Amino acid sequence: MKKDISLSDLISESNIVHDYDPNAMSVEKAKTWIANFLKPSDQQEIIHIKDALHRIVAESITASINVPNHDNSAMDGYAININILNGDGPFSLKVTGKLLAGNQLEGNANEAVRIMTGASIPFGLNAVIPQEYVELNEGVITFKIKPHINQNIRRLGEDIKSGQVVFQSGRKIEPCDLGLLASLGIDSIKVYRKIKVAFFSTGDEIVSLGNPLSAGQVFDSNRYSLIGLLKRLDVEAIDLGVTPDNKKIIEDTLKKASDMADVVITTGGVSVGEADYMKEILKKIGEILFWKISMKPGRPLAYGKIGHCHYFGLPGNPVSTMVTFYQFVREAILTLSGQTHIPKTPLIRAQLLSPIKKVPGRTEFQRGIYEQGHEGTFKVSPLKDQGSGILRSMSEANCFIVLHEDTAHLEKDMWVDIQLFDSLF
Repeated sequence: MKKDISLSDLISESNIVHDYDPNAMSVEKAKTWIANFLKPSDQQEIIHIKDALHRIVAESITASINVPNHDNSAMDGYAININILNGDGPFSLKVTGKLLAGNQLEGNANEAVRIMTGASIPFGLNAVIPQEYVELNEGVITFKIKPHINQNIRRLGEDIKSGQVVFQSGRKIEPCDLGLLASLGIDSIKVYRKIKVAFFSTGDEIVSLGNPLSAGQVFDSNRYSLIGLLKRLDVEAIDLGVTPDNKKIIEDTLKKASDMADVVITTGGVSVGEADYMKEILKKIGEILFWKISMKPGRPLAYGKIGHCHYFGLPGNPVSTMVTFYQFVREAILTLSGQTHIPKTPLIRAQLLSPIKKVPGRTEFQRGIYEQGHEGTFKVSPLKDQGSGILRSMSEANCFIVLHEDTAHLEKDMWVDIQLFDSLF
């Protein structure tokens, strides 16, 4: 693929690249094409660290102090100077004081100081003996083994040194990071603005919750699946409800969505018989990179742009909606959010507990239930009902069985790749 090729150029002159076919795109090739048109957001904001969980750092963060900012004891015990200990022991030293965390004491290098965890190490002392290793009798401690220098002492800057870069731009903030920032005295950081994702369902047969069903209608499940998926990505989700099969209304809703969001997701309206309908609208107000993928479920998947906004047209079948979101939309949103180290969903080898029928030529994502034996080996059972409308299969399963494009029929005990649902976020 040529570098810096625009979506407009690609669509108008599809012969400029040899592997571009919007009607038959492999899963991996589609991911590569999408990635070529993704650019992280450059909009930033400053927020308090208590609000920063799972936000993306927008500029490198450097420590202005040492952590810890003083030598301190790693445990309750006695601070001593090992240089005055001669011979093989036992050793005896007089206890001349007591030091609690937050207090200061000028120690005598020839004697011992009772010290608590976190308390500053007095000048001239260079080791701490745990209290359980000494005998105390009338203000004198006795111990048998000479400690080594710096034993049980946390040195200045041992955790973080002043001037050290602690977080690079693009890092996703986790709970432990909040504590680390607080330990540096940092209360606010600069992060990328949350990605805005607008979404709506299409179809005269789709009914919002709270309304009665008529013959031939179904409740809208896809929007609620998307709400859950988007919440896990920590984006600003904009729910635009259900749009009927009306060309003008769909066009107006797409325009409205693209004006307010970075990403627009629709469900339905892109399958065979409907594709030309949606393509006509998108061709008028935007551009489509592809609209068919060599995969099951999820073949009728569209990606393109409406102005600055990225568009994903997901299939209407509930399982297809979730599979295509997991495999394509998730990574695109993470990239747009500014995250630099996007975890790739690991493929784990597992042994089949029952056979699977498959014809080569497309990638399949079957729902399965895996278990891990005592020896560490993964085993997986494909669910019986694999239809793209069987949403129950997603609730019952705990993994995708990934059947690659060139894979054919698989017998029991053969090995396959699986994606654990828990690893998808």
